[in-house]
Amino acid sequence: AGAVMTYVAKKCGICFQPPSIVLIYKDNSEDKTRQRIMPVRNFSMFSDCGLAAKQLKNNPRHKAYLEGVSLRQLQKLYSLLKGHLGGESLAESLEKFRQEETIDPEEDMNKLDDKELAKRKSIMDELFEKNRKKKDDPDFIYDIEVEFPQDEQLESCGWDVESGEEI
Repeated sequence: AGAVMTYVAKKCGICFQPPSIVLIYKDNSEDKTRQRIMPVRNFSMFSDCGLAAKQLKNNPRHKAYLEGVSLRQLQKLYSLLKGHLGGESLAESLEKFRQEETIDPEEDMNKLDDKELAKRKSIMDELFEKNRKKKDDPDFIYDIEVEFPQDEQLESCGWDVESGEEI
């Protein structure tokens, strides 16, 4: 049995020329910070960013290094490369990605197909994890009690009202 190699991803980015994903990671076995350049091959402005990200993340040569990098971040890097190949500036590509990754609170998600709904759920899950307070966070408070002001008139809802009919 070989020694277990542990790599901790620190930064992950993209290089346009030549097209490659660049990973800055810490090698815990040697206590050194290293850089890994993963060339992007067979990718065009018509390629599927999600599929390319999955293939890279599951590639046996890179899998151990990319464990700490989310699939969503790899998709973002591929979408930036795709925009670059399509002639967009970096700012345009970032803005386009930001719009695609933003949840519209007014949107009716009941009308989305399964693929779009899964994408929205994934965005919400990542946002939740990013904002979630964990026990070891410095500003974590175990039991927060909040007092709500009672001097305002309470608003009633239609379903609050007792109805005469039995269900």
